[in-house]
Amino acid sequence: MKLFELGSVVYASFSLRRVVSPYITQLQLKVAKTVFLGILQDDEVIYIDKREDPRSEILFASNIGTRRPPYFGMLGQVLMAFLPDIEVNRILLRKPLTASTRKSITDEDRFRERLRTIRKNGFLVEEGEAIDGITGISAPIRAIGGKVVAAIGVSLISSSEDENGKYGIIKEVVNTAHEISQRLGLSEGTGKNGFNEFTKEAR
Repeated sequence: MKLFELGSVVYASFSLRRVVSPYITQLQLKVAKTVFLGILQDDEVIYIDKREDPRSEILFASNIGTRRPPYFGMLGQVLMAFLPDIEVNRILLRKPLTASTRKSITDEDRFRERLRTIRKNGFLVEEGEAIDGITGISAPIRAIGGKVVAAIGVSLISSSEDENGKYGIIKEVVNTAHEISQRLGLSEGTGKNGFNEFTKEAR
């Protein structure tokens, strides 16, 4: 990314990052995994904050300012899930689904079903769809009026946690997204701040 492009992204997202930063740090300390924050801009996912797990066996290539296709991985799919259908149609027409791994969803019908599932559950767990052997767990961040303005997620080596461990991370991610949304002014009147009540069965 060119320096002036990175600068514009950082400037545009500064207020959001300033609010969310302590929550990202807190989440990273709780789950001991790498945490990402991303937004959707110009039909791309842009990573605007990150906390690396210092004990991780791998380093993730996505850094602040990195751009990815809008459907890429845990952040992109969560962000697309809350767009109007007409916007999803426009994006897929402009940027057709392509595979990053053998598990990537490239069929539009399956992808749309995935988006519906994310909206229903209020979070996403993807296993090896963006990077082989890596699990992504993410949830939307909402602002006033319920508008999704960002997504927060945790990346981990799939084999590093059993189902109970992953369940615990899901809960922490969803709760953190909920807390951030409250901080951004989302009203308590919309269910659990626009999130479905988290239950183990929702997985």
